[in-house]
Amino acid sequence: MTNGVPHVNDDGSLFIRARLVIPSDEVELRVTTSGGPGGQHANRSLTRVVASFRVDGSTALSDAERARLLEKVGTVVRSSAGRFRSQGQNRSAALNQLAQKIAEGLARPAPRRATRPSKGSKVRRVDEKKARGRVKEQRRRPLDD
Repeated sequence: MTNGVPHVNDDGSLFIRARLVIPSDEVELRVTTSGGPGGQHANRSLTRVVASFRVDGSTALSDAERARLLEKVGTVVRSSAGRFRSQGQNRSAALNQLAQKIAEGLARPAPRRATRPSKGSKVRRVDEKKARGRVKEQRRRPLDD
Protein backbone atom coordinates (compact mmCIF):
# COMPACT_ATOMS: atom_id res chain seq x y z
CA MET A 1 0.00 0.00 0.00
CA THR A 2 1.02 3.59 -0.40
CA ASN A 3 2.32 5.58 2.54
CA GLY A 4 -0.53 8.13 2.57
CA VAL A 5 -3.35 5.60 2.82
CA PRO A 6 -4.30 4.14 6.22
CA HIS A 7 -3.30 0.47 6.36
CA VAL A 8 -1.99 -2.34 8.57
CA ASN A 9 1.79 -2.66 8.90
CA ASP A 10 3.55 -6.04 8.85
CA ASP A 11 3.87 -6.00 12.66
CA GLY A 12 0.08 -5.56 13.08
CA SER A 13 0.20 -1.87 13.96
CA LEU A 14 -2.19 0.54 12.25
CA PHE A 15 -0.60 3.18 10.06
CA ILE A 16 -3.03 6.12 10.10
CA ARG A 17 -0.80 8.85 8.65
CA ALA A 18 2.74 10.15 8.98
CA ARG A 19 3.69 10.45 12.67
CA LEU A 20 0.62 8.48 13.83
CA VAL A 21 0.92 4.72 14.15
CA ILE A 22 -1.30 2.86 16.59
CA PRO A 23 0.54 -0.11 18.13
CA SER A 24 -1.05 -3.54 17.82
CA ASP A 25 -1.37 -3.93 21.61
CA GLU A 26 -3.93 -1.07 21.67
CA VAL A 27 -6.22 -2.91 19.23
CA GLU A 28 -8.42 -5.68 20.61
CA LEU A 29 -9.36 -8.52 18.26
CA ARG A 30 -12.28 -10.86 18.91
CA VAL A 31 -13.34 -13.79 16.74
CA THR A 32 -16.88 -15.11 16.43
CA THR A 33 -18.86 -17.33 14.12
CA SER A 34 -19.99 -15.73 10.90
CA GLY A 35 -23.72 -15.32 10.44
CA GLY A 36 -25.84 -16.36 7.52
CA PRO A 37 -26.19 -19.61 5.60
CA GLY A 38 -23.48 -22.21 5.29
CA GLY A 39 -24.49 -25.18 7.40
CA GLN A 40 -22.27 -26.77 10.00
CA HIS A 41 -19.03 -25.23 8.77
CA ALA A 42 -20.30 -21.65 9.06
CA ASN A 43 -21.94 -22.32 12.41
CA ARG A 44 -18.77 -23.70 13.99
CA SER A 45 -15.89 -21.85 12.35
CA LEU A 46 -14.61 -18.77 14.13
CA THR A 47 -13.94 -16.69 11.03
CA ARG A 48 -15.64 -13.34 11.72
CA VAL A 49 -13.25 -10.81 13.28
CA VAL A 50 -14.23 -7.77 15.35
CA ALA A 51 -11.48 -5.19 15.87
CA SER A 52 -11.93 -2.47 18.49
CA PHE A 53 -9.81 0.46 19.62
CA ARG A 54 -10.34 2.38 22.87
CA VAL A 55 -9.80 6.06 22.14
CA ASP A 56 -9.68 7.22 25.75
CA GLY A 57 -6.98 4.71 26.75
CA SER A 58 -4.64 5.23 23.81
CA THR A 59 -1.08 6.39 24.32
CA ALA A 60 -0.46 6.87 20.57
CA LEU A 61 -2.87 9.81 20.24
CA SER A 62 -2.16 13.39 21.24
CA ASP A 63 -4.67 15.22 23.44
CA ALA A 64 -6.08 17.11 20.46
CA GLU A 65 -6.44 13.92 18.37
CA ARG A 66 -8.06 12.10 21.28
CA ALA A 67 -10.55 14.95 21.80
CA ARG A 68 -11.42 15.04 18.07
CA LEU A 69 -11.97 11.27 17.93
CA LEU A 70 -14.03 11.25 21.14
CA GLU A 71 -16.24 13.96 19.68
CA LYS A 72 -16.69 12.33 16.27
CA VAL A 73 -16.77 8.57 16.94
CA GLY A 74 -17.03 8.06 20.70
CA THR A 75 -14.88 6.17 23.20
CA VAL A 76 -14.56 2.95 21.18
CA VAL A 77 -14.04 2.56 17.43
CA ARG A 78 -15.13 -0.85 16.09
CA SER A 79 -15.09 -2.62 12.78
CA SER A 80 -15.93 -6.17 11.84
CA ALA A 81 -15.40 -8.39 8.83
CA GLY A 82 -16.94 -11.75 8.08
CA ARG A 83 -17.28 -11.90 4.33
CA PHE A 84 -14.28 -14.18 3.78
CA ARG A 85 -14.04 -17.85 4.71
CA SER A 86 -10.64 -17.43 6.30
CA GLN A 87 -10.01 -15.77 9.64
CA GLY A 88 -6.76 -14.25 8.39
CA GLN A 89 -8.44 -12.43 5.51
CA ASN A 90 -11.20 -11.19 7.82
CA ARG A 91 -8.61 -10.00 10.37
CA SER A 92 -6.82 -8.02 7.68
CA ALA A 93 -10.11 -6.55 6.39
CA ALA A 94 -11.30 -5.60 9.89
CA LEU A 95 -7.98 -3.91 10.74
CA ASN A 96 -7.95 -1.98 7.45
CA GLN A 97 -11.53 -0.82 8.09
CA LEU A 98 -10.58 0.22 11.62
CA ALA A 99 -7.59 2.23 10.34
CA GLN A 100 -9.86 3.90 7.77
CA LYS A 101 -12.48 4.80 10.43
CA ILE A 102 -9.83 6.29 12.72
CA ALA A 103 -8.34 8.31 9.84
CA GLU A 104 -11.80 9.62 8.87
CA GLY A 105 -12.50 10.55 12.49
CA LEU A 106 -9.25 12.52 12.70
CA ALA A 107 -9.74 14.33 9.38
CA ARG A 108 -10.41 18.03 9.62
CA PRO A 109 -12.95 19.47 7.22
CA ALA A 110 -11.60 22.05 4.81
CA PRO A 111 -12.39 25.56 6.03
CA ARG A 112 -15.11 27.37 4.11
CA ARG A 113 -13.91 30.33 2.14
CA ALA A 114 -16.39 33.16 1.85
CA THR A 115 -17.20 34.05 -1.74
CA ARG A 116 -19.33 36.69 -3.40
CA PRO A 117 -21.77 36.14 -6.22
CA SER A 118 -20.48 37.30 -9.59
CA LYS A 119 -22.04 40.25 -11.39
CA GLY A 120 -23.43 37.89 -14.04
CA SER A 121 -25.11 35.66 -11.46
CA LYS A 122 -26.70 38.71 -9.80
CA VAL A 123 -28.06 39.90 -13.17
CA ARG A 124 -29.40 36.41 -13.99
CA ARG A 125 -31.09 36.18 -10.59
CA VAL A 126 -32.85 39.54 -11.00
CA ASP A 127 -33.89 38.67 -14.58
CA GLU A 128 -35.39 35.36 -13.40
CA LYS A 129 -37.27 37.12 -10.62
CA LYS A 130 -38.68 39.68 -13.07
CA ALA A 131 -39.70 36.96 -15.53
CA ARG A 132 -41.40 35.02 -12.73
CA GLY A 133 -43.21 38.18 -11.64
CA ARG A 134 -44.47 38.73 -15.20
CA VAL A 135 -45.81 35.15 -15.32
CA LYS A 136 -47.66 35.66 -12.05
CA GLU A 137 -48.95 39.05 -13.18
CA GLN A 138 -50.52 37.46 -16.27
CA ARG A 139 -52.43 35.01 -14.08
CA ARG A 140 -54.28 37.84 -12.31
CA ARG A 141 -57.75 38.92 -13.31
CA PRO A 142 -57.76 41.97 -15.51
CA LEU A 143 -58.76 45.15 -13.75
CA ASP A 144 -62.16 46.60 -14.74
CA ASP A 145 -61.62 50.24 -15.62
